[in-house]
Amino acid sequence: MAYRGPDFWARRLVRNFLAWVAIAFALFPALFVLGTSLNPSNNLSTTRMIPTNPTAVHYVTLVRDYPFLIWLVNTIKVAGITSVGTVFLCALGAYAFSRFRFRGRRTGLLTLLLVQMFPQTLGMVAIFLLLNSLGKYFPWLGLNTHPGLIFVYLGGAMGFNTWFMKGYFDTIPRSLEESALVDGATPFMAFWRIVLPLARPILAVVLVIQFIGVYSEYLLASILLKGERVYTLAVGLRLFLGDNYRDRWGMFAAGAVLGALLILAVFYSLQSLIVSGLTGGAVKE
Repeated sequence: MAYRGPDFWARRLVRNFLAWVAIAFALFPALFVLGTSLNPSNNLSTTRMIPTNPTAVHYVTLVRDYPFLIWLVNTIKVAGITSVGTVFLCALGAYAFSRFRFRGRRTGLLTLLLVQMFPQTLGMVAIFLLLNSLGKYFPWLGLNTHPGLIFVYLGGAMGFNTWFMKGYFDTIPRSLEESALVDGATPFMAFWRIVLPLARPILAVVLVIQFIGVYSEYLLASILLKGERVYTLAVGLRLFLGDNYRDRWGMFAAGAVLGALLILAVFYSLQSLIVSGLTGGAVKE
């Protein structure tokens, strides 16, 4: 066994200490919210991370007396459709930029990157007026509708994710598609049957990132959705922060815990694909 001097053990001790500090820093808010949701007093001032008399009454009240399940279903619908649509549209665009050479290709890539520098919040007034005008001719696509909100989210997700996928597509050998074309496949068949199965890790990464982003988005949803029955989870939980919010922290925390469980399930179910997708496009082969 190789000799390890004091410097090695000192560095290892510092690394372990910093790692445990980071873990504690990350877990403290989660444990505090969990303790608040189980606190029978329903008051933030008496909350402990480990309640003395834990109870699930806040969860029962939340589901029984409030449209929490409707908010959750709305959020899953909006986030699911947006993330799947983003993956499909960005995959088409990224494949075109990665494989084809056409006039305006470089300009298009730079334009996507430039547009992505400006957040959607800068265009909130324009987005509101646009959906308000569309609602006069297409009521299903106007304000206070989920399709309108989904289209807004799709518009803001195209730039970065297209660049993200393009870097991964560049690592897939072109010879695989050329062999498929020689065998009689069309370019779209080669894309659908050869490239997409090989690009599952990056598709999973974009899917999860977009799902989590839309799932927790509040600002645009609060502006474009006005009916309580069409609220998403983030907007619906805002109701607990109105009048008498000091006495409704338990239900607010319970909603946050239930909402976080779905994110954890999605993340851990795709964990292996996420890791390979984030590292796969880092180096071009």
